[in-house]
Amino acid sequence: MAAATGIVQRRVLLVDPHDCTDDPDALALLEAVHEALVRRGPDGRWLPALAERWTVSADARRWVFQLRQGARFHDGAPVDAEAVAQSLERMKRPEIGATLGAPAVWAQYLSDARIVPRDGSTIAVELEHPLADLLDVLGSGYVLSPLAPDGSPVGCGAWRIDSYAADDHLRLRADPDHHSAPPAGAELLWRRVATAAGRAEALAAGAARVATDLGHDGRARLAGVPGVTLADHLSPTAIIYLLNAARGPLADPRVRRALNLAIDRRALVAAVLGGAGRPLTGFISPMHAGADPADADPDPDPAAARLLLREAGHCGGLTIEVDCPTRLPDEAEALTAAVAAQLAPLGVTLVVHRVEDRTAYANQVRLKRIHDMCVFDSSPMSTFRVLHEKIDSRIAGSWWQGYRNVEVEAVLDAARITVEDGAREELYRHCYRLLRKDPPWLYLYNHSRTVGLAGSHPGWRMRADGVLDVRMLPVL
Repeated sequence: MAAATGIVQRRVLLVDPHDCTDDPDALALLEAVHEALVRRGPDGRWLPALAERWTVSADARRWVFQLRQGARFHDGAPVDAEAVAQSLERMKRPEIGATLGAPAVWAQYLSDARIVPRDGSTIAVELEHPLADLLDVLGSGYVLSPLAPDGSPVGCGAWRIDSYAADDHLRLRADPDHHSAPPAGAELLWRRVATAAGRAEALAAGAARVATDLGHDGRARLAGVPGVTLADHLSPTAIIYLLNAARGPLADPRVRRALNLAIDRRALVAAVLGGAGRPLTGFISPMHAGADPADADPDPDPAAARLLLREAGHCGGLTIEVDCPTRLPDEAEALTAAVAAQLAPLGVTLVVHRVEDRTAYANQVRLKRIHDMCVFDSSPMSTFRVLHEKIDSRIAGSWWQGYRNVEVEAVLDAARITVEDGAREELYRHCYRLLRKDPPWLYLYNHSRTVGLAGSHPGWRMRADGVLDVRMLPVL
């Protein structure tokens, strides 16, 4: 038997399948073992998975999914409408889907939904309110075996679990009866290698066939190494400062816009990331639906920033208090120092409040107890979820910080009932432009990541959401 395809990554943890996670390491494992009604394709858009097809009503309130025939869980139970309904009902529970202290992420979308198995292979989701982006939620609705204990990792994905030791290794073997194309490897073995340098060395030595998130140094170590392909991709996670729009100087939209005009993002990417990133000039990454492709990274405009600060009454300077974690993002302290240096010529002084406990930091943000601004990120690969959970003042979600823009909210309401993808994407593009003019956050950058593969694979690319989809791996 051929050796298992070895994959090394930072963490190897099988989290609860209904956790609300955007951790690419966790998602790579979940998507190998489990399957939802839909899955992301190479461009990040939704494709059929357990559902072969679906329809949605004109008011975006009634969705009907036709399930694939003959699918089975790894314990032999049939994947039928009752099993799908049971898993979606689990997602609705108030203790499910929490992330960094934010409770019941999925329940906010599904709590009022009626999940109706119409027959063995048809299931309907009937919503109280329109939601044209429901697939952005159901794509995380991995379907679990009704015969297994609650939350156990018995799925119906292309690979079955052979052995697992938390944060050490996960060995999988291909399910020969799975509906997807035959996987590139009959066996997969994930191993935890905590450092980028260690992952690079494992690939160089032939101890791994795939190495994720190689970092600047790991990429440099492997550049030019014969028999190794390096594939760069942009992480969709936006690195930002959340701005306190409820009180203090950043409640003034002129000050928020002035900060965005003053920052030299290319210089930040060079100084803080060693060039491994791309400037971010809107509220979502270039891979998100609605990002404006015509939006080039503009040069900073300190003159316009000074004028706005003067109009806001800050001729004599401005002091801004900043909350800064020590990790997630790991460069937060270096980033804050670099931002302070860029703003100093405008008379803006940053007073930094350093926080070591990352969970406590997230709770501070969720409870709206930030100072004037705080280092944060925005990770959902869903334009709708970003707008709904972080920007819509009527929702006042966990990460919302007092911002209100009635024009953006009106466009979002229109998007909720627009079932045609292209038309809805154009509405999100309008939101993008509005949020450039009246920014809720200080936009900074997206990280650039590198994956290494054994062999020559010049056409291979990571999936747009930055998750390693092992069904897309070439033969290694």
